[in-house]
Amino acid sequence: MTRPVRVRIAPSPTGDPHVGTAYIALFNLAFARQHRGKFVLRIEDTDQARSNRDSEEMIFASLRWLGLSWDEGPDVGGPFGPYRQSERTAIYQQHAKTLIESGAAYRCFCTKERLEEMRLDQQRFKRSPGYDGRCRDLPPGEVEALVAERAPFTVRLRAPKEEEVVCQDRLRGAIAFQGREIDDQILLKADGYPTYHLANVVDDHLMEITHVIRAEEWISSTPKHVLLYRAFDWPPPEFIHMPLLRNQDKSKISKRRNPCSLNYYRDAGYLPAALLNFLALQGWSMPPKEDGTEVDRFTLEEFFAHFNIDRVKTGGPVFDLKKLEAINGDHIRRKSVDEIAALLKEHAGRWFEKTAHFLHDRLDKLSDFARYTDFLFRDDLGRDPALLRPYAGDRQETAKRLKTLTEEFEQVVPWKPATITDLLARFVARHGLDRKEFFMLLRVAVTGSTVSPPLDESIAALDRFVVLERLRAAAKTIREMKPAP
Repeated sequence: MTRPVRVRIAPSPTGDPHVGTAYIALFNLAFARQHRGKFVLRIEDTDQARSNRDSEEMIFASLRWLGLSWDEGPDVGGPFGPYRQSERTAIYQQHAKTLIESGAAYRCFCTKERLEEMRLDQQRFKRSPGYDGRCRDLPPGEVEALVAERAPFTVRLRAPKEEEVVCQDRLRGAIAFQGREIDDQILLKADGYPTYHLANVVDDHLMEITHVIRAEEWISSTPKHVLLYRAFDWPPPEFIHMPLLRNQDKSKISKRRNPCSLNYYRDAGYLPAALLNFLALQGWSMPPKEDGTEVDRFTLEEFFAHFNIDRVKTGGPVFDLKKLEAINGDHIRRKSVDEIAALLKEHAGRWFEKTAHFLHDRLDKLSDFARYTDFLFRDDLGRDPALLRPYAGDRQETAKRLKTLTEEFEQVVPWKPATITDLLARFVARHGLDRKEFFMLLRVAVTGSTVSPPLDESIAALDRFVVLERLRAAAKTIREMKPAP
């Protein structure tokens, strides 16, 4: 490697900041520090329907809470900006035009309806999914006529169907893909915004990224990226695909089984040093001591000092919350009493700030805080049949509605009282529910009480994962509830 090392992460601001973002950021930062290189934070916000600045700010705040800093980014600037992809649209459009002119890409005029019909046919006849190539070889005259008519189009990659594409990965060696298995991926959407694939490659090249360290779920996209580098006649970066964080059953970590939001870990009282220690052990290990003793408790500085990307093991590490809790406990016990007092004051202060505005008119004495907010700290809610029974109604129908609401809560952005209020109002209207009765059911499921601060404020004060867990537990409890004697 003759060029200065430059690495990056490119999170999407479409929801709560994900623990996987911190995991990949940690290894990118360690690699950059090891090689005295630069670590870049780039915001992938081309999904205009879902991206928002609140989520972007939460990404910045959560990474800073962890102590992970970046050398270039939207908030700190740098010589390769802008660092928000939504501000680089003209760059992607020009590069898409270059690909069309070279024949490496083509315009696709298929409508959404036609593509949906194609997808259903593929399912019906058990064919491999992917674009069927209808527009791949349209006569030039027909393409020109459609463009002249201003027919909407996307730009697709022209994947070589008779060729083997070989990708080199530092941890996994050569990975071969058959051309017939590579989809003619959309590169530029009809609205003029790029997809991940085009923006990723163009940005990495223009920002002089030398190593792409990302999760292994992107391995299947790598041949498309290699083809784009080849089409532009650019040297590709070195690819390093980190093992996925996994649930106990080895499935990909998901918010249905593990808390994925960094906000959850902050609010639950995990120390940044402990969470980083835990994430560093996901697929990597510290060199043992001279006597062979394993080292699994260390600081961020110790991790940087001993880091070597080649020690990463590609087997899927299990995201074990019990292990995280044990590591967190050890880090807490290493603190002095004064340090713990300061941390507790800071932790409690965050909850006071989150709740003071809706407790203001309810407190007769300050100690009432505990009575009104004990639901914030409990882990047994949603599981008490006696508490839920008076509001269960038709048990199976109620359980079904709670399940549906849980799925809709997963998509709420941003996680604030206003958006929660709006969702609940639409949900009640759509299902023809009695607002008072349904809200009481939710209040009991989420707070464990029929009397609490405003429901939307109470829900917003909790981490999304906690609310989803309580609603899932309530749905299960109600569904399995025995009839009243």
